[in-house]
This record gives sequence, C-alpha cells and structure tokens, in this order.
Amino acid sequence: MDILIKFLSYTGFAQPDIWKNLVMIAVGLIFLYLAIKKDYEPLLLVPLGFGILIGNIPYAIDANLQIGIYENGSVLSYLYFGVLKGVYPPLIFLGIGALSDFSALLSNPKLVLLGAAAQIGIFITLLGALFFGFSPEEAAAIGIIGGADGPTAIFTSSKLAPHLMGAIAIAAYSYMALVPVIQPPVMKLLTTSKEKRIRMKPSRSVSKGEKILFPILGLLATCFISPGALPLLGMLFFGNILKESGVTERLAKTAGTSLIDIVTILLGLTVGASTQAQYFLTPQSIFIFSLGAISFVIATAGGVIFAKIMNLFLNSENKINPLIGAAGVSAVPDSARVVHNVGRQYDPNNYLMMHAMGPNVAGVIGSATAAGILLSYFLGK
Repeated sequence: MDILIKFLSYTGFAQPDIWKNLVMIAVGLIFLYLAIKKDYEPLLLVPLGFGILIGNIPYAIDANLQIGIYENGSVLSYLYFGVLKGVYPPLIFLGIGALSDFSALLSNPKLVLLGAAAQIGIFITLLGALFFGFSPEEAAAIGIIGGADGPTAIFTSSKLAPHLMGAIAIAAYSYMALVPVIQPPVMKLLTTSKEKRIRMKPSRSVSKGEKILFPILGLLATCFISPGALPLLGMLFFGNILKESGVTERLAKTAGTSLIDIVTILLGLTVGASTQAQYFLTPQSIFIFSLGAISFVIATAGGVIFAKIMNLFLNSENKINPLIGAAGVSAVPDSARVVHNVGRQYDPNNYLMMHAMGPNVAGVIGSATAAGILLSYFLGK
C-alpha cells in the first residue's frame, strides 16, 4: 500500500493547482485546432501547441525527475538553451533570407517606407507598457510584438527580459498566425472602396546585379545604423546572397528547407513547453497578451494610413493601393497574402501579391532594425 500511495502521489492527477495546467492544455489544443482545422500557420502552431501540452503535464517537483524545461539537467532545458541565448532566431533569419525575393522592394523602393511605418506599433506599445508599470527593458521586449516577428521578439526578450519570454513569444506567434483574422477588419475600416480598387502599375524587372548588391549594401546600411541588429540582419542578408549569387544553390537550399525546418521545430516546441502553468499563467502574462493584440492592430493601421498619406504626394499613375500598407508588418508572406485576398474581394482581377511583398520584406528588416536600436540603447547603458 505504501508503494501504491507513493506512486499515486507522483501522478499528474495528484499535483496541486492542476487546474492551471488544464487551462494551458486547453490553449494548446486551441492552437492545434487553428493549425490543423483552419490552416493558420501550421508550421508554427503545431510545434507550439504540442509544446504547450508537453510543458503542462503535471508532475511532482520533488520527485527529481529532471523533465521540466526549467529544471537544470533536463533534456528540454538543453533544447531551450537555444531560445534563452538567442541562438535559434538568427538561424531562422538565415532561412528566411534564403527564401526571400527582394525584387518587389527593389523595383519600387519607396515601399520600404511602409515597412518602416508599420513599426509604429512597436514604439506605441513600448510607451503603453511603460505607462502600465513595466520596466523600460520589459517594455521594449513587449513592444517588439508589434512587429509581428516571432524570432525577433524572442531574440529581443532573451536579451532584455528573459523572464517574460514565454508570454512574449506566445503572443507574437499567436498574432502572426491570426493575421487572416486580425488584419482584414482594420484594412477595410481605414480604406474607401475606391482606394481598395486602386491598381498599381506593374513592377519593373530587377537585374541579377541589383539582387546581388542588395544584401551587401542592405547589411552595411542597416547595421551601421543599428549594430544591435547584426545577429539577425547579418544572417538574413547572408541567406539572401546565398540564394541570389547563383553559385551556392546547395547552401541556399539547405538554409531554406532543412535548417529552417529543424530550427522551427525546436523553437516552437521549446517555447510552447516554456508555458508551464506555474510560471506562465499569471496576470502579467495575460496583460502582455492583450498589449500584443493592440500593438498588432496599431502596426497594421500605421502601414495603411501611411500609404494613404503617400498617395497625397503621388500622381495618378504611381498611386499605391493603401491595402498593401498592412503588409508592412513582418509576418512573411501571410500578411502579403491577406492583402491580396482582401483586394480581390473588391476587384477580382487586381493582383496585389507581388506589390505587397515589397513592404512585407521591408517589415522584416524594419522590425529587426528597431529591435537592434532598442538593444543598443538598453544594453549599452
């Protein structure tokens, strides 16, 4: 009987506050449902959702099983090391660079302004977090959620507020996955029917030389301005030159397929597992999640409104469809796809996908640059 009682005391059913774990397990199941049933960012939400299930299996802490992600010596803690030390995000950026085509941005350079405008969500959220009592470092890490860039949010929080990383990462990836739900109402509210039907002139052809020069010049320009962004933007532009040089196809293919897939699995699973209810389910985490939603809406609105402002200074031939401003957030390529789909609701023959990719890739660069500026300021104090 003693053996039986001891065994029962170590099962998950006998642990205190099990209801908290059940709440987080429900969240994990919702993520899996959105990924599998609704096809919302399945490559992100399946590892993330299942990681939440793994991280919230209750167990006796005093059993010394070394299985929890926060226990020294556990396998999960070793895998989580890449998140805590910011190893995984640059590798993700390497893969993104190898998959990215900057032609849309190069053919219409003024679209970079839309990627910059969308970053207003970062700085307004930062101010909001300061107002509600977060420290400057915590507020900066929370603000990055507004860039809609999961790896950048993880990288920034690993440096400035590692104790908030779980909440920040879950918020960032959740809103990236919910782009098709969050962005269309904002886009429709801020634009007229006439603006939604604007047809942009075809993009010009971009030469191979321009494509090769861009990652070199882009690296120098952005990282001289924001040295703190070097780990992210260095890898992004490195991955892109592997693709565009034409002489490293094997390396580009590896970076854009096997490597980014492996890192995405490890990143999603361990970030999900870090949401252990005893550490994650707090009023602070819920508040961060709410701020993330607001920041994402502000970022979307910022890009759309700035596109409308730009149109005041452009002639009729060069008008921008304001919908593409929403793609200034760095959820690549889902935000561009949403812009395209919304545009076709008003004009089935209006193809905005390639135009939207310009501000979309600019948003990736913009959010990483903003993160680098914040890191340089707060870590350099």
